[in-house]
Amino acid sequence: MSLFILEIGTEELPARFQKGLEKELITRLSSFLKESNVEFDKVESHVTPRRAAVMVYDIAEVQKESEEVIPGPPVRIAYDADGNPTKAAAGFAKTQGVELADAFRLETDKGEYLAVRKKMGGAKTVDLLAAFCPELIAHLPFAKKMKWGDQEFTFARPVRWVLAMLNDVVVPFEVAELNSGNETYGHRVHAAGPFAIENAADYYATIEEKCAVVLSAEKRRAKIIEEGNALAEKAGGRIIWKDSLLDEVQGLVEHPIACLGDFDASFLELPRQALLTSMQSHQKSFGVEDAEGNLLPHFLTVLNTTPNEMEVVKVGWERVLRARLEDGRFFWNTDLKVDVDTWLEKLDSVIFLAPLGSMGNKTRRISGLCADLAAKVAPEIQADAERAGRICKADLVSEMVGEFDSLQGIMGGIYAARKGETDVVAQAIAEQYLPAGPDSPVPSTMGGALVSMADKADTLAGCFGLGMIPTGAADPYALRRCCLGIARIIIEKHLRISAAELFASAQSRYEGIAWKLDEQEALTKLNEFFAQRLKNYFTSKGYETLLVEAVLGADSDDVWAADARLKALSTYSKGDGFDQAVLTFKRAANIIRKQGSEAGVELSGAYDTTLFENDAEKAFAKALEDVAPKFAQLWAEEDFDALFALLAELRPAVDAFFDNVMVMCDDQKVRANRLNLLSALVQQLGRLADFSALQM
Repeated sequence: MSLFILEIGTEELPARFQKGLEKELITRLSSFLKESNVEFDKVESHVTPRRAAVMVYDIAEVQKESEEVIPGPPVRIAYDADGNPTKAAAGFAKTQGVELADAFRLETDKGEYLAVRKKMGGAKTVDLLAAFCPELIAHLPFAKKMKWGDQEFTFARPVRWVLAMLNDVVVPFEVAELNSGNETYGHRVHAAGPFAIENAADYYATIEEKCAVVLSAEKRRAKIIEEGNALAEKAGGRIIWKDSLLDEVQGLVEHPIACLGDFDASFLELPRQALLTSMQSHQKSFGVEDAEGNLLPHFLTVLNTTPNEMEVVKVGWERVLRARLEDGRFFWNTDLKVDVDTWLEKLDSVIFLAPLGSMGNKTRRISGLCADLAAKVAPEIQADAERAGRICKADLVSEMVGEFDSLQGIMGGIYAARKGETDVVAQAIAEQYLPAGPDSPVPSTMGGALVSMADKADTLAGCFGLGMIPTGAADPYALRRCCLGIARIIIEKHLRISAAELFASAQSRYEGIAWKLDEQEALTKLNEFFAQRLKNYFTSKGYETLLVEAVLGADSDDVWAADARLKALSTYSKGDGFDQAVLTFKRAANIIRKQGSEAGVELSGAYDTTLFENDAEKAFAKALEDVAPKFAQLWAEEDFDALFALLAELRPAVDAFFDNVMVMCDDQKVRANRLNLLSALVQQLGRLADFSALQM
């Protein structure tokens, strides 16, 4: 067994490309080797700013051999009446590259066929890799590719060298007008190279020791954390690590060296978020805080070299950051001098979506919607919610957000507090964009929840009215995320509101818009879209699709109740008797559907006891009547687990009814009465789940 190394040397690769590139190299090379019957132990990949390397451990030097029986034409066609081979036999042998004498007769269920045995595989791995590697490199996917020189070849960045070795042998091929070889290059400053690799087994040692490069992203990350923590501890603080920035920074360096810089303590008057954003966004640096979480006048940056004079480099970084912080202080002081009404006037000149008017228009709609929502779920904060909705976008025209757009909402909350708004208003504005994704938290306050839902519902209603409905992967206005955010807020904040009413109310607040879709059609499509997103949300949580469909088939409008019913149904589905219960109640639901709505017959669920002809009908009706008050009480208490448990009380009577009663009898009155008896059952249970959607 052997070791194969492929290294693609490039100009600096963007950090955002690196993790995906590692996965692609592993996946594509593994798949090729498996399809080629080349045995190996594992495939590993490491990407730095200047190289993408992939290693295959314990790879077989020869492709695995196998024998395959290949059938040809039937014997009756392959030979004539005298037993002489026909053109069909000769052509088959020629096609398979064998002598006709090597063919044999194969007995099958369909008759006797001419066949040959062919040995497959046995090729040298080095030859297979030489043919595959150029294709691998050429077809690696990137968000953006580029050309260089006069070549037609494209890659994320210009390719400068290619190393390809199987043990001590170069795997020969040409790609991007470069020949593969056994040379690699080191760090641009500390060890430029080139360095010859005599054997693939020497690659790691050469990279780490001679090239002055830390190959592994995990090791670069760990080194940054270790050195950063040590420097911060000496300064009496701790680093404010941000995972996304840490991933980016380790992807910017091959030779990470931590450096702790300082800035003037007077800048600490700026809000924490503004200071950290200045450091993180522009300087790719980390903040430092004390044990109580207060910012300290230090920052951590990561160098790509070991400088001869660290103090000189440190001063340079401090000078650059100071300029950024001076900008931030100017923006902060300028914004504090402006009153909120001035910002609101400016919002009328900021376009939301051209056909839907300005941001000023949007905030007026959000404000009204917040007031309506608060009246239903939190009347004590109605005035604050209305105010928060009106000024929630004011910071979009502030100087600070103009420079750091990632601070929108956050700075709005800070400015609101500084300009005399209530805590409820300030916190609601700060949380208006939550949740920002499937793993992001929902707003912690009710005010934030109301503003967030109103904002999202307004966007959804406007876009659907204009026919801007997401298709495929295209979703430029993040409407799927809007639906998910509304659903999560309703569920996690235990809100009992109608999603359909929310969207209708949002739509009604638009005035003078030239809609592309009829208003009712747009609402119908929006409600269907929301129900589909709700289904996807539940299935992503691990619930079985059929259970989700059954619950949403009963009602998807009361989102919190749908979530609670789904949890109860999921628990009930794991208990004894679930399958039989489903069969029983599904049968009832199917009969009502076929004989009722599909047949054009209106079934009210009202039945006449005088038309009962046997004891099974009477027992069924009595069981329904006995359960009804329990069902009503448990429904009012929202005890869905207990409601599903009631099915055990109903099922024996329903089973006996089906065993002893002919529903579709000849007497029209009796038939209708029996259908209404079943309809009464389905109407009651249909509030819990659509049993016809379940399959056993």
